Amino acid sequence: MDERTPVLIGAGQFTYRGDPAASPSPTSLLKIAAERAAADAGIGAKGLVGVDSLAVVGFTIDAPGSKRGMIPHATNPPATLSKMIGAAPRWSVYSEMGGNTPQYLVNMLAERIARGETDLALTVGCEFLGSAMKRATRGLSFDDWKAVEDESLEPAQRVGDPRAGSTPYEIRHGISRPINIYPLFENALRARDGRSIAEHQQRMGKLFSAFSAVAAENPEAWFPVKRSPEELVEVSEKNRMIGFPYPKLLNAIMEVDQSAGVLVASVKKARELGVPEDRWVYLHGCADASDLWYPLDRQDFHSSPAMRLTGKRAFEMAGVGLDDIDLIDLYSCFPVAVEVGAEELGLSLDDPRGLTVTGGLPYAGGPGNNYVMHSIAVMLQKLREKPAAYGLVTGNGWYLTKQSTGIYSATPPDKPFEREDPAVLQRQIDGLPHPEVIETPQGRGVIETYTVIHKREGPFLGIVVGRDENGRRFAANTPSDPQTLASLEASEQIGRTGTVAQEGDLNIFTPD
Repeated sequence: MDERTPVLIGAGQFTYRGDPAASPSPTSLLKIAAERAAADAGIGAKGLVGVDSLAVVGFTIDAPGSKRGMIPHATNPPATLSKMIGAAPRWSVYSEMGGNTPQYLVNMLAERIARGETDLALTVGCEFLGSAMKRATRGLSFDDWKAVEDESLEPAQRVGDPRAGSTPYEIRHGISRPINIYPLFENALRARDGRSIAEHQQRMGKLFSAFSAVAAENPEAWFPVKRSPEELVEVSEKNRMIGFPYPKLLNAIMEVDQSAGVLVASVKKARELGVPEDRWVYLHGCADASDLWYPLDRQDFHSSPAMRLTGKRAFEMAGVGLDDIDLIDLYSCFPVAVEVGAEELGLSLDDPRGLTVTGGLPYAGGPGNNYVMHSIAVMLQKLREKPAAYGLVTGNGWYLTKQSTGIYSATPPDKPFEREDPAVLQRQIDGLPHPEVIETPQGRGVIETYTVIHKREGPFLGIVVGRDENGRRFAANTPSDPQTLASLEASEQIGRTGTVAQEGDLNIFTPD
């Protein structure tokens, strides 16, 4: 085997469940995961001194438009972490936003190793909004965090696509947050398939009940509780509607305190470190690409060419097929991400292999940008137990936008690692036809997809993506009176006609 072959040698996870007043700082969470990964590899914390490449997953709090407020964290997490673990990496980066990021970083680091640019790499991330928000809302001190986090450093080198996920036009109409946008995809998928609202709610409940059952057996899960399909979809005081058709329990949980990291080395370095070969897991196939970037530019709201093409390329690179896969973890921020991902890859939602190894984002946790690091860590352990098996991991960033795929196995590859330039797939996707977008539509229109956004007090915002009489796509809000909002949830609205006009800088679509 080529000594430049990249190999995953260790993975570590950490979930903090204690007093928020004593919770670890962001970089401390990274350090714990890094040390656990080193222990898993058998090289101990001292082995981290040899890390020559370090990639830290961007914190959700650094997303465009996020309000950091009083919550402290390092301005250069890779530099702060390097100092904490005693390393002096010659290449260190901090990622842009996106749930695809951990797989993207593993793909990138594996390529660097194969090219001879890196020998021992650490990629690690965390989310800390659970304790951070509790400290902020309860008026608790952040002095212990400030003592650890270095806020005086120059910002880190960034990797990944820095573009915001929505245009100003989309943002004005509420198409700007995952909880607002994923329901647009879900409703479009339901209408395409001709299911009633009640039938589709049952389908989502059944799908994510199976995910919760996996989380119940996962010791690092944020919510290790098995829930019934009915419990997940029935609206109640504890399971209020967030963005129709998603009650709270079908949404990824943002406020967690979790970290995870992975060590990747060349075969040569793994041998020098004395890592036993029965700890090695290889990245056999990988790919990265993005769908047409902004939601209104998509071909439709029920498919993902990037999911399909990154999956196809990863399988081709690995030299295996879907039937050869034993373990699967599909990105699962909301049901539609799993539904579309499964369809694009050719999987059934009731595939006997299961579609998650962790329990998914709503139940295992780790969301924001670092969930996939947890799924890779779990996959690593499971593949060591079944050396002949193959595992599939997918990552999804923004709004079914950025896609990264990895195929893993403890079986050694029979050819050198060679990652295809992501620009090859991207050119195919960017050339796809898509509807013309109009920002100031007038007159008659029809609903292409929609959602109703709720506060604790009830529904307050109707969002419509529509087509005008010339087939041009537009964004709009509906009148906010209770009768209109209630009607949007009472029956299928896709295909409903109405009139669109401007009120200030907003488009208002009034259904017939």
